[in-house]
Amino acid sequence: MRLNPISWTRLTKLLADRIERLDPQDGGAWPRVALDGAPAAAPGRLAGELAEELRLRGRAVQRIRADDFLRSASLRLEYGHHDPDAYLDRWLDDGALFREVFTPLDPGGSGRVLPDLRDPVTDRSTRSDYRELAPGTVLLLDGARLLGRWFPFDLTVHLLMSPAALARRTAAEQQWTLPAFARYAAEALPAEAADVVVRVDDPNHPAWDQD
Repeated sequence: MRLNPISWTRLTKLLADRIERLDPQDGGAWPRVALDGAPAAAPGRLAGELAEELRLRGRAVQRIRADDFLRSASLRLEYGHHDPDAYLDRWLDDGALFREVFTPLDPGGSGRVLPDLRDPVTDRSTRSDYRELAPGTVLLLDGARLLGRWFPFDLTVHLLMSPAALARRTAAEQQWTLPAFARYAAEALPAEAADVVVRVDDPNHPAWDQD
């Protein structure tokens, strides 16, 4: 992997260029983009900047946060609040994301998606209304542990951090998640699987590689 220094502004514009050139898989009408990274890598920040850039270009965008599609606390916390294996394997509600987001955006789908499912703090249903996405609307899904789950993305971006940088920039109360991210790196191989890799060990000086 050859990483080249780049500014966040330039990176955002180049990602938007690539999204505009996407030919969605299997003839789908809605490009589906993953912005994958640990919380310390701030994938939501990049998603927000990318959404703004696409809107300035006249593209409709639907942002969805993976943290709004967690399983209920009774399921994800079955083995305790600080179990790294459960954090990797059981927290994200893959089935709900397929049912409420990806399947409606399959070729010939309705385009009717649910923007969020459950408040991650209160563990209550958000009761949000469904949204009808016009053809061509770009789906941006941001969050951690998104790759290796068979989600049908058209473009995947992984925000890469070295173990040392991840440990340094992860809050003390979240240090228990570090073994989960080590497993994720070893098993899902996000730095190899992603279409675009952005190293963010230093958040002020990103570097990127694209296939």
